[in-house]
Amino acid sequence: MADGSLASTSSLTSTVRRATTAILAPERWWIAVIAIFAASRVVTTSLLLWFASIQGQNPWTGPAPDYFSFAKIWDGHWYYIIALTGYPSELPLTDAGHLAENAWAFMPGYPAVVRFVMTLTTLDFAVAGVIVSVAFSLGAALLFYRVMHLVLPAGTALFAVAIFCFAPLSAILQVSYAESMYLFLLTLALYWLMKRQYWMLLPVIAVMSLTRPSGLAFALALGLHVVYRWWVRRSEDFPLRERVAALSATAFSLLMGFAWLLIAAVTTGSLTAYTDTELAWRAPYVGYGELVPFAAWIQGAEFWAQWWRMPLWLLLVMLVAGVLAFFVFLFTNPARRLGVDLRLWVASYALYLLAVFFPQSSTFRLLMPMFPLAGALALPQSRVYRGLLLAACVAGQWAWIHLAWWVDRYDWTPP
Repeated sequence: MADGSLASTSSLTSTVRRATTAILAPERWWIAVIAIFAASRVVTTSLLLWFASIQGQNPWTGPAPDYFSFAKIWDGHWYYIIALTGYPSELPLTDAGHLAENAWAFMPGYPAVVRFVMTLTTLDFAVAGVIVSVAFSLGAALLFYRVMHLVLPAGTALFAVAIFCFAPLSAILQVSYAESMYLFLLTLALYWLMKRQYWMLLPVIAVMSLTRPSGLAFALALGLHVVYRWWVRRSEDFPLRERVAALSATAFSLLMGFAWLLIAAVTTGSLTAYTDTELAWRAPYVGYGELVPFAAWIQGAEFWAQWWRMPLWLLLVMLVAGVLAFFVFLFTNPARRLGVDLRLWVASYALYLLAVFFPQSSTFRLLMPMFPLAGALALPQSRVYRGLLLAACVAGQWAWIHLAWWVDRYDWTPP
């Protein structure tokens, strides 16, 4: 009996090993990506369901909401409003006469797709929003493998996908937020950029820039890409047709970076409708003011220094040191393995965040477009390292959902 049991166990182990080898075969990369994605969604869905079960009454749901209702809270409710009613032509004001929070802060790409799915299937927004998000996040995972495999071996590229799928903020990939759609479009744009298919970038940039704020950051990345290709033109040919295409894509991305601002201005009659709406979200922290590039992080340091009761100079030193360390990291060997184009995007997006965004709990979500850095984290081959990293990612999911998504009475840490 013992020998039979051992033989059965050995046979099962051998079968599992053969199946795993078949799934991970380079020509079946898409099966491996789907398997990784599916496993990650089981983990994340379990965490979200657990938090939903202990969720109390909140501004969007009753206690213990179902999954789809729980996935529609926070900004998901704004996308719900936009999908059903569109944008206001008259800007709402507070009692003090300041511009109030309103739908113009949220771009139309994602709610338009959800509305299309709602019309096509007769599903309500909560269900359609999750379906759209999950579909785009799967597409992003598949594309991300293709991007990573341009610069990394197949196995390392697959582990980079695993980091992307299990990342601390990966819960955002299956709720009613625009991030999944945006990350799919961004990954496609990075793929075409790395393949030097500049004309293919134009439709992607157009939709991407109307899904999440990104046109200006991508224009900077494209501009730096053109400068780099011109600089190394003797070792890497940069023919005239590619110069024209790359410069055209750069100019188009720059134009699209201002498109939503202009649309909001024409619709409402206020040139600053979009920027003032964005500023309304930081008013509870620092009050109302003008948009001054790079000033928000200084204002944030002043606010958080008071909140944490620590010297302002210490927080400013930490901020400067963190920024410098980040940009130095982009020149280290692990980052250099990602190639020039991905690093130019990450650096450009970081500069964009420093220029226009206010640091608070939503900043964690705003860091997601830097996901190509998962490739650098995926380089070590140690199984212990990789297992611990994925465990840390899952723990990070729990921490982020608890901090930002789950609503605990008066919650000042929005996702």
